[in-house]
Amino acid sequence: MTGSSVLIIGAKSDIGLALAHKFAAAGHLVQLAARDAAALMATKADIELRYNAAVSIYELDILDTLSFEPFVDSLPVLPSIAICVVGLLGEQAVAEQNLSVAALILRSNFEGPALLTGLLANRFERRGSGTIVGISSVAGQRGRAANYVYGSAKAGYTAFLSGLRNRLATKNVHVLTVLPGFVRTRMTEDMDLAPRLTASPDQAAAAIFDAVATHKDVIYVKRVWQLIMAIICAIPERTFKRMRI
Repeated sequence: MTGSSVLIIGAKSDIGLALAHKFAAAGHLVQLAARDAAALMATKADIELRYNAAVSIYELDILDTLSFEPFVDSLPVLPSIAICVVGLLGEQAVAEQNLSVAALILRSNFEGPALLTGLLANRFERRGSGTIVGISSVAGQRGRAANYVYGSAKAGYTAFLSGLRNRLATKNVHVLTVLPGFVRTRMTEDMDLAPRLTASPDQAAAAIFDAVATHKDVIYVKRVWQLIMAIICAIPERTFKRMRI
């Protein structure tokens, strides 16, 4: 895997930045894509100096779906690995009442990521190799009153990645679904997170890197989340309706 190129979509996020460092340190060519990509210039310089790695940056708006094909066509090298870290948590209470806010959450977490990773997967299939990594969420495994707009978008993306993996299983294209659980990032900085259930961006990046190398299909960054979600999903609906978890 060393020396291959990796495209990180949503590269300004905490996990995106940690992934950029992780893959560059291992000798990969790194392509960073994000809105306001100019803000990544300092990151580019730091990674190039620190790891003697080749880094390129690209402007990309995950909501501008018409730009996806021109964006992929503009890449000087079709990456070996494409990782979509894009996500928008939003506020559930606001999204319940404001259709525009709900649409932004749905499009940011499902429509944009699904269409772009699907496009890249098609290019990888045509080439005959590649790895797609999609960052979904445990929130998508059962709808909860606290975050069902975000959770439903992530549920859609999880299903999309599962179908993509099934379709491409014999095409030498690896599709990895990542269910991080809690990660200490700017998106969750105002949340009171249990330390035992919370990973750092570096831990998330390390888990993703290892899963790509070992061709895993679905991973939880902290394995305790697999047990937690199995329990939550097993609760009968009649009981679940009375709960606030």
